[in-house]
Amino acid sequence: MRKLIGLVGLGAALTYFFNPQQGRRRREMARDKIASFLNRGAGESEQLAGSASAQAEAVKEKATHVTQEAKPQSDDATLARKVETEIFRDPEVPKGQINVNAENGKVVLRGEVMEAELIADLEKRARNVQGVQEVENLLHTPGAEAPTAS
Repeated sequence: MRKLIGLVGLGAALTYFFNPQQGRRRREMARDKIASFLNRGAGESEQLAGSASAQAEAVKEKATHVTQEAKPQSDDATLARKVETEIFRDPEVPKGQINVNAENGKVVLRGEVMEAELIADLEKRARNVQGVQEVENLLHTPGAEAPTAS
């Protein structure tokens, strides 16, 4: 019985699509609808796949940044150069009058500056550099006695 229904359906489809008066138009419309359906489905699946991969990439990046390892301690010369870069960024800071040394994460600032406020500001900037564990500030103003190392 199922075979008979299948054959009747096939005969009706062939008659519908191969009708001498409208068969050609019906075949073209069916072909266009099927192509449109397949293209729409492919476009949606590509869009969904692209969206899913973009979300997966974003989650991966977020997880990478959360578990980022601490950077290794810089050597003393690199640390001193980093501190110099930070404190001499301001053009008002007298570059030739300040000496920066680093040893095992401890930074020593020596020299003479014109304003007392600048002394505290330079110490603060030096402390904010990554890798600096301690700052010894031996800066002084003109006319003031130079502090000695402890």
